[in-house]
Amino acid sequence: MTATTRSPTIDTSGRIDPDRSACVLIGVDDYTHLDPLRSVRHNLVELRGTLMDRNIWGVPEDRIRTVANPATAAEVTDAIREAAELAEDTLLVYYAGHGFRRDQQLLLTLPTSVEGRPETTTRADDVRGAIAGTGAAQRRVLILDCCFSGQMLTEMADGHRQDVEAAMRTLHDVEGAYTMTSGTRDRPSHAPDPERCTLFTGALVDVMRQGLPDGPEMLGLHDLFKEVKKRIVAHRPELPQEPQDEDHNGVGGLPFVRNVAVLPPRETPPPPPPPPTRWQRIRTPVLSLTAGALGLALGLGAQPLVHWWRDTHPAAAAGPCARPSPADAAAPRAVLLDHSDALNKQHPDYENIAGLSGLALVSQGKTVKALALADNSPGRVWPLTLGSPFHLDPSPDTALPLHRADGKPFPDDWYDGEALVIENGGRTMLIASETGPAIRRFDIATGRQLGKDFTIPKELRYWPQGSAQIGRSIESLAVSPDGRHLYAGWEAPLAKDGDQRGRAIIRIQRYKGTPGGDYTPDGEYAFFADDGMYLSELNAIDDSGDLLALERQYTAGLGSAIRIVQLSLRQASDVTDLTSLWHQPAHIFAKEELVVDLATCPAGGPGAVAVPASSPEHPLLDNVEGMALGDPWKSGTYKGWQPLYLVSDDNDSDDQITRLYSLAVKLRR
Repeated sequence: MTATTRSPTIDTSGRIDPDRSACVLIGVDDYTHLDPLRSVRHNLVELRGTLMDRNIWGVPEDRIRTVANPATAAEVTDAIREAAELAEDTLLVYYAGHGFRRDQQLLLTLPTSVEGRPETTTRADDVRGAIAGTGAAQRRVLILDCCFSGQMLTEMADGHRQDVEAAMRTLHDVEGAYTMTSGTRDRPSHAPDPERCTLFTGALVDVMRQGLPDGPEMLGLHDLFKEVKKRIVAHRPELPQEPQDEDHNGVGGLPFVRNVAVLPPRETPPPPPPPPTRWQRIRTPVLSLTAGALGLALGLGAQPLVHWWRDTHPAAAAGPCARPSPADAAAPRAVLLDHSDALNKQHPDYENIAGLSGLALVSQGKTVKALALADNSPGRVWPLTLGSPFHLDPSPDTALPLHRADGKPFPDDWYDGEALVIENGGRTMLIASETGPAIRRFDIATGRQLGKDFTIPKELRYWPQGSAQIGRSIESLAVSPDGRHLYAGWEAPLAKDGDQRGRAIIRIQRYKGTPGGDYTPDGEYAFFADDGMYLSELNAIDDSGDLLALERQYTAGLGSAIRIVQLSLRQASDVTDLTSLWHQPAHIFAKEELVVDLATCPAGGPGAVAVPASSPEHPLLDNVEGMALGDPWKSGTYKGWQPLYLVSDDNDSDDQITRLYSLAVKLRR
């Protein structure tokens, strides 16, 4: 068979003409009050390079402008109006960044935007007005990549149903308009890898660069949209996202880009770029570069600039963690928001911050405050200001020493504090110590013990009374939101329980009582930890027996493994009267469901995370021992999710790091 080459001469009548069009690409990746969107910087570079490629579309360099991190709404709309004045054929406007929705309006964010304060954002309606009301372009195209972007397409006719016919048209005053959005009006859009483009823009760029093998020689906007939507829905079911589009007067069907899958590359080289004009200015305050320097870098090619970005501004350790299992279509259930090593090896008031093994939240306003428990003698509790879950900025206050009721210090061999909870009312705290083992109540203001030690059931004590492993007894405490139940978790199996094929049988002692009053044993429950893992911490999710459990393992030469699972004691059996749990039927145990394996969370680009010498295989992981679960968010991108804070115990070792983590987690209800 003789191969033939398809002629590059094609019918471009009615085509969206790149030489008479103008584009403005707007992106926000660096935020003061919101979590960063590192993927957006890649969006701007990759999309610009694709649109300028003469084998794809070929818009001239002096007709495409990049606006990175605009400081004001006026800077956004002014850039659009300048582009509109230049466009004769088509004006194309693109935006990527965080998106909010308020009072049935889409709000596009700026670097200083604050959730709940619409005056700090750019109204999508103002963007629409700038697109529709300026210039003589025959057609206007708007592409949005942000959460709730579908709100731009339509409004609700009432509070219960959507009336498309009565909804406000996106660009109703413009003859010939097309809008493409990354998702629906009520769902977030995703950026799963901060070192790559967002899910939507990445798919759009890929379709334009790869073409459609079975498609026509020229692809329209709607052709691109259909393939982008198909790829996102089919290939990323763990990130539910459904792009939308709206076409007026057939703009979406006009020939737009060359289908590179069926057409050979152009034979003629691209013309030399025209001299730069005033309109080509590029504002990028986050880089602190001159406009000309970045414009030159962009002109040299997208791929080298991407490498330069990665080398000079490595992606942050933030973003969705891997879904718990391939069958979990609702995943991800956890997103790493931030981490900080600011507490590592600090010595406030000449006291060493080390051995943090317990964490409890004091307040959850704009600035989160907490107490952290140290497990080394003499016993101390550190008051901490954490910052926000989206931007951790931890700082310690003077440590609170723990004393007996008479004010005298405890003996050095008394203390190995491993868990801390704050009782309702915020005046007292309960602390568990592996030495004993013991649970004691302390006054938060003075650090003095209040009342007697709690009762520890005989079989949960050390030999000769019980069969707890030395140094691996009480490791975790949790109190239910109503304060009626206290849960104490043992780190390792009792000697009489053992494990089942490497899975430790962990006991949890439940107590019943009142905050500030007596707590008495009220049943024992058990679960199987994952292979080789031990229980490090518990948090109560609700009043019905649902718990969040932190499982931990350390292997020399490999480092730490950290898993967070959700447990439910509601269907589990009380095992108080069972002599041994070895070879007991599985139905008596609490079921565990993986929420996140910390090793699957993004560790960012080179140097974004300091590598602990004890964990060479994964820089993000260290000896996490403390965990605190915040209240569910009532609005925003993570509405219904909960903030989760973790802290690692450095064991007062130079090989380990005191590290604070913040995540957003979605728990089953």
